[in-house]
Amino acid sequence: VERAIEIVERLLAQRGGPIYVRKEIVHNRHVVDGLRVRGAVFVDELDAVPRGATVVFSAHGVSPAVRAKADRRRLKVVDATCPLVTKVHAEARRFAGQGDTVLLIGHAGHEEVEGTLGEAPDRTVLVQSVEEARRVRVPDPDRVTYLTQTTLSVDETAEVLTELRRRFPALRGPASDDICYATTNRQDSLRSVARDTDLVLVVGSRNSSNSLRLVELAERAGTPAHLIDDARDVRPEWLSGVERIGLTAGASAPPGLVDSVVAALGGLGPLTVGERETTRETIHFTLPTAVRRKS
Repeated sequence: VERAIEIVERLLAQRGGPIYVRKEIVHNRHVVDGLRVRGAVFVDELDAVPRGATVVFSAHGVSPAVRAKADRRRLKVVDATCPLVTKVHAEARRFAGQGDTVLLIGHAGHEEVEGTLGEAPDRTVLVQSVEEARRVRVPDPDRVTYLTQTTLSVDETAEVLTELRRRFPALRGPASDDICYATTNRQDSLRSVARDTDLVLVVGSRNSSNSLRLVELAERAGTPAHLIDDARDVRPEWLSGVERIGLTAGASAPPGLVDSVVAALGGLGPLTVGERETTRETIHFTLPTAVRRKS
């Protein structure tokens, strides 16, 4: 997420606006609105980008068909696709190239899923739930592999996989987990506090898959939870009788939004704030050559 945002920020600093971005660079309203003010132009499709202009592919990735269209329109592409999504795309091509049916666990309509499906559309089948896992059909049960959207709930994905493995004992998967470490870390952290709190607030936008999964995780733990874009979304009635609040954020939410929620809650009365750390994220991805600073 930080890498994708930095790519657009550097392009704006280097070239000025407009810098076109296909879809939202990340799924957070505040981030998108802030970049729009600085000169980023977000478009749904490449037809809205002038021929020869610079266009950024969002963190969620695109299909080969989109890349081909960018070439036809002679667009200057800067690819902000998350490297973890790129990994899933490469796996889809490899497994399909081996003759396997690829079962992609994910949500229909999500930009990441659309991009992955586009890598091998004739050999990839989307599986969204345990129920769909029970019904899915493949040409050869001995030639089946699975991949996952990177922003899924670890628990729900495990349930789908259990059913797929029951039906297809020969099912194979990637060498390493596809679910993004930032998504997994946030779920692990929330799981450690959800049962100890009376209410969970998740800072994130409605179209953020990993933020929605955090709300669902808290609710599965039996704790009421709400998704909020910022402190203004907190409703007083949610706080009635509440003594302990669990506060977390989706991977694409700026840290300042979390701080503003803490400040707003502190304005309602005495507040003690504690942090629970389950891991530290130390992974960094390199930037595309087009935006690296020259030494």
